[in-house]
Amino acid sequence: MEAKPKRRIVTENGDTGEDLVLATLIGNGDDVGPLVRHAFEMGRPEPLVHQLKNVARKKEAEIEDLCKTHYEEFIVAVDELRGVLVDAEELKSDLASDNFRLQEVGSALLVKVEELLESYAVKKNVTEAIKMSKICVQALELCVKCNSYISEGQFYHALKTMDLIERSYLKLIPLKVLKLVIERRIPVIKTHIEKKVCSQFNEWLVHIRSSSKNIGQTAIGLTASARQREEEMLERQRRAEEQNTGGLGESAYTLDVEDSEQDSVLKFDLTPLYRAYHIHTILGVPERFRDYYYENRLLQLQSDLQISYTQPFVESYQTFLAQVAGYFIVEDRVIRTAGDFLLADQVETMWETAISKIVAILENQFARMDSPTHLLLVKDYVTLLGTTLRQYGYEVGPVLDALDKSRDKYHELLLEECRKQIVTAITEDTYQQMVIKKEADYENNVLSFNLQTSDIMPAFTYIAPFSSMVPDVCRIIRSYIKGSVDYLSYGVNTNFFSVLRKYLDKILIDVLNEVILETISNNSIGVSQAMQIAANISFLEKASDYFLRHAAQLCGIPSRSVERPQASLAAKVVLKTSRDAAYLALLNVVNTKLDEFMKLTENVNWTTEEMPQGPHEYINEVVIYLETVMSTAQQILPMDALYKVGVGAIEHISNSIVSTFLSDSIKRFNANAVSAINHDLRVIENFADERYHSSGLNEIYKEGSFRSYLVEARQLINLLSSSQPENFMNPVIRERNYNTLDYKKVATICEKFKDSADGIFGSLANRNTKLTAKKKSMDMLKKRLKEFN
Repeated sequence: MEAKPKRRIVTENGDTGEDLVLATLIGNGDDVGPLVRHAFEMGRPEPLVHQLKNVARKKEAEIEDLCKTHYEEFIVAVDELRGVLVDAEELKSDLASDNFRLQEVGSALLVKVEELLESYAVKKNVTEAIKMSKICVQALELCVKCNSYISEGQFYHALKTMDLIERSYLKLIPLKVLKLVIERRIPVIKTHIEKKVCSQFNEWLVHIRSSSKNIGQTAIGLTASARQREEEMLERQRRAEEQNTGGLGESAYTLDVEDSEQDSVLKFDLTPLYRAYHIHTILGVPERFRDYYYENRLLQLQSDLQISYTQPFVESYQTFLAQVAGYFIVEDRVIRTAGDFLLADQVETMWETAISKIVAILENQFARMDSPTHLLLVKDYVTLLGTTLRQYGYEVGPVLDALDKSRDKYHELLLEECRKQIVTAITEDTYQQMVIKKEADYENNVLSFNLQTSDIMPAFTYIAPFSSMVPDVCRIIRSYIKGSVDYLSYGVNTNFFSVLRKYLDKILIDVLNEVILETISNNSIGVSQAMQIAANISFLEKASDYFLRHAAQLCGIPSRSVERPQASLAAKVVLKTSRDAAYLALLNVVNTKLDEFMKLTENVNWTTEEMPQGPHEYINEVVIYLETVMSTAQQILPMDALYKVGVGAIEHISNSIVSTFLSDSIKRFNANAVSAINHDLRVIENFADERYHSSGLNEIYKEGSFRSYLVEARQLINLLSSSQPENFMNPVIRERNYNTLDYKKVATICEKFKDSADGIFGSLANRNTKLTAKKKSMDMLKKRLKEFN
């Protein structure tokens, strides 16, 4: 709309300014309310009323002027308006008649339309009712299906059905009562499902715990079988290497197949765990279930790690360790197959708890054990446990360290057990040469320990140069080596040969050698016993090389690396020393017996007046005894030992003769006594020569015959029998004929050499009488010896 043009108000004479302003406002159509309010507020309404009247009069004048100006036009407009009124009346009458006819016609139609609309409304309501009924029916069908799933234990399908109801039907259900019932039942059903699932899961927890022992035993059994196959394969490979053939390819293949079989054999059902976790995930509480699982499994582990002290550990260790192994095999399968259900840190925490407890139990039980067999059985099973769990990624180093700490304890027990066996073997030994009648016995007792003296198979019956103690001890040492290897195998150190050498030296030195020395030091030992002990030590010394090779073989060390002289055992040197001690003990026994036979102070008449016609009777007994000793020694002892025995006995006889002349019990002797001793000495010399040559020692010791060890006694007798004894003081003659005689000994003996008046040296006692040439010579020798001293 266009704004009305403001009319110009002509100010008449006599009009005030206020009237003019008011007329302008009214003419422009402005609001005069503020002026009225202001007039009343100022308490002067009368002027405003007067002004309004003036404006009204002016407007009336303007209207009157306007009517006068357009009077004719107004009349024409009125006439036209009257004509229009007549037309309107006619139109109204026509409309009324038309309306009447229309009402007559439309009344029936209107009834039909109303009926149609009512039908449409009914149809709409029925359609909506059907739709609502279908929704209710579908929701109820899903509820029935959900109940069916629950009754059948198909909780996953039940939860998926409830999720469908909540997501797609619950908001569309028109019946508030039904909707409310379903809304209230859904949480109840979810709680029921959670309880049922937890109940089934708890049953699985009990089942998997009871099954863990069988799982662990099966896994450890597979490891034991694999270890046995590996050992057999390594043994074949070792033999093949010795024959310059290879077997490595078969080795690698066998081990690969073995590793691939283990998971297929160890079968256990984790479906209840997966189902429970999945259902809790659907319920939106996976963390709660993970915590529940971890806490319950941790409680089971703590219970499994408790051992019964009412039952010996050696009877329960397999069950205990198999239970632990099965537990962690299950956990490994869970962490590998259940996604993010179980964290690696949680399993690590459980493993650290278990490993610390196992180590504490093992250390405590090992400290209590007093049987090496029991300790070895536990150790073997523990190493199988370690090997089994290492395959599943568990760190078993602390367990192996605990076994390594008990290494000395085990060997102490094993040494003590072997000591008893060795003492029994040596104590019960008959010290008689072993008689072997069969080739099998020869292989078991001789060849098995490399004790043969020849590479040629002997004729049977074979008399071994050692007694039964030697193979018995060898078997004990071999079993000790096997026991030591069994304990050291599969431990912390894979190369344990140096440790085994130390323990091998220990049993040979601290046990075997010690027992032998105790036997040797026994005063009741006889000649045959001492001789057999010395022979046995020689063969045990020889067997020490076999022990070292056998130990190297069990450790997988090439035999050539221990066949070098510098690689031999320290015990070999110690056994040599003990062998020498046995020789000394043998010589002491022989010499003691010789002293009993000789008894020169009793068997010889040192001042006899009769010229002897031959040797004394005792010398025959001495020769018979020496013949027996040497014959036996030749059968039993090696040639070097035989030579030492012969030299020792002959030298002892020589020393006995010289010592007797020096003895304080011999105050005086004459030439007849010297002549008699000379006869005895010749018998011994003849025996020495004969035995020296008949035994074959002359081929080995060409410059040291048995006779050479009688030289001191022979030179003394020659000096006392000489017609010119003063030649002893001649350096040339003394060096040639008397080089073994000592000045002081000769002086002492010569002082005792006195003859009777009728004897050949009868005048030697009288210095103031006429002396024979021989008397003068002897006196001269005595004098010069005194001067020399």
